[in-house]
Amino acid sequence: MTQVSRRTILAIGGASVLAACNGAIMGNGVGSNGAAQIDARVQATKSYLFQTYPGTRDLEQKAMGVLYMPLVTEAGFGIGGSYGRGALQVRGATVDYYAATRASIGLQIGAQQYAHALFFMTDAALQDFRRSSGWAASADIRYATPQEGASIGKETTEIDPVVGLIFGQQGLIAGASLAGVKYSRIIP
Repeated sequence: MTQVSRRTILAIGGASVLAACNGAIMGNGVGSNGAAQIDARVQATKSYLFQTYPGTRDLEQKAMGVLYMPLVTEAGFGIGGSYGRGALQVRGATVDYYAATRASIGLQIGAQQYAHALFFMTDAALQDFRRSSGWAASADIRYATPQEGASIGKETTEIDPVVGLIFGQQGLIAGASLAGVKYSRIIP
């Protein structure tokens, strides 16, 4: 009889959750590999963001680039994962497409969907992101809350190299965080 290690079980479970997240996205019509579909979702996300949180328009103007992730699906039952796709825009034009993935282990149960945007406030932060083969969100991101949305553009300076805003949460998992999310360039 073959023994299966705990790591093997966790790896298989994590892959299954990510596959389920990807299947959920595909089932919603979001998962086609077309750049046009990602672009349309990014544009709708930007419109929602600017209308709901007016200060983000000013923030976008000051930013060197913005990564818009219109829909991230997260699910977990002890082992969790998330997946989403979006576009990096520099001066309002899409320059690259990215996938966001994360796997987690711990006390969690449920599923949620949310959108987020990363505002790269310095050229160095933007270049670090673009040069990396797999940029991971870390503690150096300044998180803005939706309540700050009306004034965030006025409060943020270049002291914060990356500003993240999570919005549009729906689902059964409390909270959303970008900690540990890995962003990888994709070709849609």
